[in-house]
Amino acid sequence: MRLILALVLMLTGLPAMAQNGPVQTLLQTYADDIAKPSRRTIQPVLDDLAASGLPAMPSFLEAWADKGIVQRDEDGLFFYGTREGDIYVLRSVEDGSDAGEVGRREASELKPNAGVRRLIGTALVQFQLNDPDPARRRAALESLSRSPSADLLEPLRASIEGEEDPALRARKVALDRLITVRFGTDLDTRLAAIDWMSDQVSLEARAALNGLLTTDRIVGAPDADANVARVLTVGDDITEADALALLADEDILPPEVTRADRDAALIAALDNGEVAGTPVHTLNTEAARWTAYEELAAAGQVPARPPEDAVATLLAENPISEVYDEPDPTITAAAEAALAEVTSRVARAQAADLGLDALSLASIYFLAAIGLAITFGVMGVINMAHGEFIMLGAYTGYVVQQVVPDYTVSLIIALPLAFVVAAAAGVALERLVIRHLAHRPLETLLATFGISVAVQQIVKNVFGTQAVPLTSPDWLAGAWVVNDVIGISYIRIGIFVLALIFLGVLVYILRRTRLGLEVRAVTQNPGMAASLGIDPDRVGMATFALGSGIAGVAGVAIGLFAQVTSEMGAGYIVQSFMTVVVGGVGSVFGTLAGAGLIGGLQKGIEWLNPSNTLAAQTYMILFIILFIQVRPRGIVAQKGRHAQ
Repeated sequence: MRLILALVLMLTGLPAMAQNGPVQTLLQTYADDIAKPSRRTIQPVLDDLAASGLPAMPSFLEAWADKGIVQRDEDGLFFYGTREGDIYVLRSVEDGSDAGEVGRREASELKPNAGVRRLIGTALVQFQLNDPDPARRRAALESLSRSPSADLLEPLRASIEGEEDPALRARKVALDRLITVRFGTDLDTRLAAIDWMSDQVSLEARAALNGLLTTDRIVGAPDADANVARVLTVGDDITEADALALLADEDILPPEVTRADRDAALIAALDNGEVAGTPVHTLNTEAARWTAYEELAAAGQVPARPPEDAVATLLAENPISEVYDEPDPTITAAAEAALAEVTSRVARAQAADLGLDALSLASIYFLAAIGLAITFGVMGVINMAHGEFIMLGAYTGYVVQQVVPDYTVSLIIALPLAFVVAAAAGVALERLVIRHLAHRPLETLLATFGISVAVQQIVKNVFGTQAVPLTSPDWLAGAWVVNDVIGISYIRIGIFVLALIFLGVLVYILRRTRLGLEVRAVTQNPGMAASLGIDPDRVGMATFALGSGIAGVAGVAIGLFAQVTSEMGAGYIVQSFMTVVVGGVGSVFGTLAGAGLIGGLQKGIEWLNPSNTLAAQTYMILFIILFIQVRPRGIVAQKGRHAQ
C-alpha cells in the first residue's frame, strides 16, 4: 500500500515538478516585476536572469519580448501561451512541454512596452553571443552594432576567445574596438582601439572616429579644463551673421535702435514744433533725424545708439570657440591622426575601386569592339549593323534560358550558340550585301545602317518592345567585396575573364594559324596576298563571321547585367567605333589599348561629374577628336593599306 501511495503521489506530482524547475523558480523570485515591468525597475531583474546561464532562459526572453508569455492567475506561474479563441494553450518555460489549457480570463498576457522590450533584447544578446547556432550569434552582433551598450562590452570580450568562426570572430573584435572607443573607461585601451581603426576603411570605423571629434560652439572664454578644438575667426571660420546669432542666443548683443524706435522717440520729444531745439521742418533727412536723436541721447532722454564698431568690439570681447565633446585631449589627438590616416586609405581605396570599374568597362568595350576591329581592318567596311550582332547574341541567350531552366547549363550552351547565330548572320550580311558594295564606303555605311533598323524592327515583332530577362547563375550573383570602398560584381569579373580568353584565342589565331596568316596578309596588302594565291574574298567572309560571332558572345555577357532590348546594340556601336579608331584599325592589341583608354577616361569623367553622364560622353568624344588630331592612326598603327 505504501508503494502504491508513493507511486500515485509521484505521478500526480510530475506536472508540478515540471513547472517548478530552475527557470520557473528564478522567475517567481521577480514575479511582480516581470508581470508589471518598467524601465526603472526591470534592469536588475534582467541582469540576474542573464547571469543565471540557464539554457532555457534565452527562449523565455525572446517569448517575453514577443508578448508570448502568460501568467496563470491561480498560482502566478509563467508559461508560454498561445491564444486559441477563449483559451490559452500553455507550454512549460522549462522545456516547452505541454502544460494544459486555461481560460482567457484565468490568465494574464504579459505585454512589455517598447522601452522594456529594448532592455530585454539587450539582455538576450548576452546569451546569443555564445549560442551554438552561428546564425543566432550573427543576429546578436547585428543587434549589438545597432544598439551598442557599455554593459555588453565585457560579455562581448568574453565571447571572442571561444569563437571558432573566423568571420564572426573578426566581427566581434571589430565591435569590441568600436564600443571601446565610445564607452571604454581605460585610456590605454581606448587608444589601442583608435590605433586599430587607423588601419580600417569601414564606415563604422570612420563614424566612430568622427564621433570622437564632434564639437560644440561656445561664446566667451571656455572652461579651464575644456578640450578646445579651435577658436573661430569671424569671416574665415564663421560668418558674421552666424556669430551674431550665437551672441544673441547668449543675450550679449548691444541694444539696437531701429528707425521705428528713433521716430517714436522724436515724436515723443516734440515740443512747440521743435525736437531738442531743432525745428520739425528741418528734420526732412535721415541724417538730421539721427542728429536730433543723438541730442536727445546726450540729454539722457533716450537710449544712446551703439557705436559703429560695437559689433566688432563685441565679437572681439566674446571669442567663439569649438570645444570637443570628448574631454580628453589625448583621445581627440589620437582620433584626428587616425582619421587622417583613414582618409588617405579611403582615397587610395577609391582610386583602386575606380580602376576596377574602368577595367570592367574596358573589358566590355573590348568584347563589343574586337569583332568590328577585325572586319574593319581586313575589309575596310564601316558596319553600322555590328551592334545588332551583339543584340542577337543576347536574345540567343534569352531563348536558351526559356528552353533550359538551369542558368549555369543554359549559359554554357548560350555562349557557343550565340557565336554560331551571330556568325551566320554576319556571313549572310557579307554575302548578300557587303560584297556587292565593295570599295563604296558611303553606300556600305547607309546599307548597313538600314539593315540595323530592319533587324531591330524584326526583333521587336518577335519578342515585343519590352526588355526580356537574361538571368545570371547563382555563382555569378553578388559581388567580390574587399572592404566598404572596393567591390566589383562577379558578373563584371566574369566578363573580364571572358575578354582575356578571347584576347588569347584571337592572338593565337592571328599568330599561329593559317587563317591568321592570311588575315594579316590581306590586311597589309590585299593585292600581293591575292598574287600569292590567297583568296581575299574568302578571307573577308571568314573574318566577318569571326568578328560577328565574337559580337554575339559579347551580347550574352552584356545581357547578364544590362537590359536585353532590340535597341541594346545601338548603345555600344558608337563606343565600339571609338575604341577601334583610337586603338588602331585592325589591331587586336590596339583595340585592347583603345578599350582601356576609353573605359578609364569615361569612368574618370563620371567620377569628376557623377550627376551628369551625358556630359561624360560629350567630354569623352571631344577628347577622342583631339587625340585623333595628334595621332590619326591610333595607338597601335597598322602597316599596309591602312597606314595611309
